[in-house]
Amino acid sequence: MNNDILKGNWLQLKGQIKKTWGKLTDDEIHQIDGDMDKLAGVLQEKYGESKEKTREKLNEFLKNN
Repeated sequence: MNNDILKGNWLQLKGQIKKTWGKLTDDEIHQIDGDMDKLAGVLQEKYGESKEKTREKLNEFLKNN
């Protein structure tokens, strides 16, 4: 369900995503294009956290935005 939320609200959320995870570049955000798996992968790579921790943070972010 959260993937649907992310995809459906991508234009509105990408600014908040950039603000929350400032290490993401504009090119990466453009390539992610609302795909939860791509976003999780890039965040894992940039921040060095586990898949589970990254998913928890993404789900919390989507609940609050």
